Amino acid sequence: MNDELSKGEIRKDALQDGVEATATAVGAVTTIVTTAVRDVARTIGGLATELFEIRDSARRAQRDHEDD
Repeated sequence: MNDELSKGEIRKDALQDGVEATATAVGAVTTIVTTAVRDVARTIGGLATELFEIRDSARRAQRDHEDD
């Protein structure tokens, strides 16, 4: 029995390993980007909420000042 790999099988294995490594890297980058986009959206949403609260507080303060 001949246990040696043919040149074609070696090439196939190398190509398969390269494709698997690329898929893993793309998956990792996709996860990083997705997490970053989610974090940015959450931060901007938090800022918007704070700005609305500041605006409402300023309006209440203005009304309280006008009532005095």
